[in-house]
Amino acid sequence: MSTIQPPSPILSTGGVGRRAAEAALNARFAAAQGLAAEAAALAMRMRPPPGAAQATLKGAQDWLTEADGAVERLLSDGLAAAFPEDGFQGEETGRTRAGALRWVVDPIDGTSNYARGASRWCVSVGLLDGDTPLLGVLAAPALGETFAACRGRGATLNGMPIHAAATDALARSIIEVSWSPRVDNAAYQALSARIQASGASLRFGGSGALGLADVAAGRMDGYAELHINLWDCAAALAVLEEAGAVTLPFLPRGNLGGAPILAAAPGVAAALAAAAALP
Repeated sequence: MSTIQPPSPILSTGGVGRRAAEAALNARFAAAQGLAAEAAALAMRMRPPPGAAQATLKGAQDWLTEADGAVERLLSDGLAAAFPEDGFQGEETGRTRAGALRWVVDPIDGTSNYARGASRWCVSVGLLDGDTPLLGVLAAPALGETFAACRGRGATLNGMPIHAAATDALARSIIEVSWSPRVDNAAYQALSARIQASGASLRFGGSGALGLADVAAGRMDGYAELHINLWDCAAALAVLEEAGAVTLPFLPRGNLGGAPILAAAPGVAAALAAAAALP
């Protein structure tokens, strides 16, 4: 039986004053940064050495390591202790708690890289109020980087402000086109061909969360994927918004088992959307 959730303490327009709302958001942002750092340290201690993947396959190129479960438990337990009234959704356990606010985490995004001892992976912690991203923290310890953003307060990389690139032409742009095993290869190849035909240079790094964060930081001019799950991008959505990037609407569609996503620097967003022609 469904239950009616109480009004959110963050975006509610009634009953909760501005100071209380800001204090509630500040507490959650601080907790997210602390727990993401703790989880990232745990993942680093458990990271396999370089070599053949030390993981099991959940599906085609969909890897699972021992660290995925351990990191998700750390995050779930820590958030439950700090904010028992909040909901929680993780990649490995699904929605385990309901609440007006919902934490959405990916314990290790870029598991295929992580399982081989590579560096391009991160711990992703996001907070949603309904379909509104409130904050996001992406901790990539092997790269020595942490992206963070809180609604209305900008986005940072290692504490320094970041902004989407000023690129204004696809012919001068770098676009990540991410592959997903949930769509057929022909569709992925067609998407790549359409974007490449615009003159863009293509990349693929194996972590959707970090690919989106790179758009926020101006390292990439766009990111396109035919299917991405909410836990892969919940934190990045907040970082993108606060960095001034343009993101085609992902929520609420992305709550229904994944959806296409496109994020871009403002100067190329319309052209990239037209070239990508995402469903």
